[in-house]
Amino acid sequence: MEAKSYGSLIEVYRGSLWEAELVKGLLESAGVSAMLKDESLGVITSPYNEVGGQILVMVNKEEEVYARKVVERRQA
Repeated sequence: MEAKSYGSLIEVYRGSLWEAELVKGLLESAGVSAMLKDESLGVITSPYNEVGGQILVMVNKEEEVYARKVVERRQA
């Protein structure tokens, strides 16, 4: 996955809404501030429908390395 930068925020995960919520929760329980960003308006009208776009999990640049380790442990 190629990381995209949004100012001081870095994308560390991309997936469906429920996966992104799970990753966000894991990051926050590990002490990393995280936020979700949607890539399409379809998610607003149907948040749990897979037809919508991908949801990005974003963290501050300063926490990127640790956040990626948390995400990698989840995927292993």
